[in-house]
Amino acid sequence: MKLIQTEVKNNTLKSMMKILDRDRDKIINANKKDLDSFDKSDRAMYDRLIVDDKKIDGMIQAVKEVMEQDDPVGKIKSTVNLENGLEITNRTAPFGTIMIIYESRPDVTIEAAVLAFKANSKILLKGGKEAKNSNLVLVDCWHEALKENGLSTDWIHLLTFNRQETQEFLKNPTERLDLIVPRGGERLIAFVKEHAECPVLVSGRGNNFLYVAEDADWDKTLNVVVNAKTHKISACNALDKILVNKNLPDYENRLKELRKALEDNKVEILVDDNVHNVLGDLSTIPNEDTWYEEFLALKSCIGAVSSLNEAIDKINKYSGGHSATIMTSDKNDALNFMEQIDGAAVYHNASTRFTDGGQMGVGAELAISTDKLHHRGPLGLEQLVTNKYYVFGDGQIRE
Repeated sequence: MKLIQTEVKNNTLKSMMKILDRDRDKIINANKKDLDSFDKSDRAMYDRLIVDDKKIDGMIQAVKEVMEQDDPVGKIKSTVNLENGLEITNRTAPFGTIMIIYESRPDVTIEAAVLAFKANSKILLKGGKEAKNSNLVLVDCWHEALKENGLSTDWIHLLTFNRQETQEFLKNPTERLDLIVPRGGERLIAFVKEHAECPVLVSGRGNNFLYVAEDADWDKTLNVVVNAKTHKISACNALDKILVNKNLPDYENRLKELRKALEDNKVEILVDDNVHNVLGDLSTIPNEDTWYEEFLALKSCIGAVSSLNEAIDKINKYSGGHSATIMTSDKNDALNFMEQIDGAAVYHNASTRFTDGGQMGVGAELAISTDKLHHRGPLGLEQLVTNKYYVFGDGQIRE
């Protein structure tokens, strides 16, 4: 794949920022067509679909942040000089062609493309049909910026396949695919993993847990729970499950206060049998499958545990491997929790809502990876490259 000079990349991104600002009305009008056609009963998806001036400001800011970051391609990772005279340098290199499949979220059309482009990879954008009008206009903006800087529009390509066409493309791609990132719910992820013939980097599933230890600061706990659960229910970093240690002082009253804090924010609550003994008029968790479920709604489960280890075991069994937090005053217990939890991000006394590229200092993100290869957590610019060995010799042969 041809390497683009950093200056050309950055000039293209400068053009893109101007075009997005200029075409605000066109983008918002296209988005209005999508919103008018969408079933508003799916509140989480509807919220993700909305594009307004604030969202466009965020798109422009994402492009600006990536433009200002160092070019991730060609960085030297290591250099070794061998006794036989060979000089071996390991450098970062582009992936090649990345495909991202995502639902709703027109802003992904900007963030995914700007990261792939700066990382010198071609990107295929397979957005959902619910955002078709928005995505068409945004990709037109990209193509104008590319042409303005003498580049092919092939670098950023929007796919408008239906489900059957997408399945066929995954099985028999018409061009080489080096990486696929499904960004969405479990059904989307399962669909891609079933049919894809190239590496898939899983992203998007949350089902995040918060554990309240017996020595937790209660005021901080309530604030963190409410923020993590209600700040943005459509986000993959939203809180779904709360585990409370039964040795928490004034346990029954604390459960009642937790219930009130959630219900004051219109959160539906399900409880396990132990918590039901205290909060008897709430519905019990219907079956084990509920513990695995990501809600993306004003809904939460509260369960009781007897120890830190029980909490760790339960979280590792049921969570999506995204984010988990412990509320405790004991730093050793917090570190033990953070070391033992199998997740992309682990927290001590803080909301899971911070699992985000911008909030974690990464900048714009392609997705939040819950896979272990090749990276977990926010996929920012530095994570969107692979590596290549450069071996410099002078006629050496292996004997």
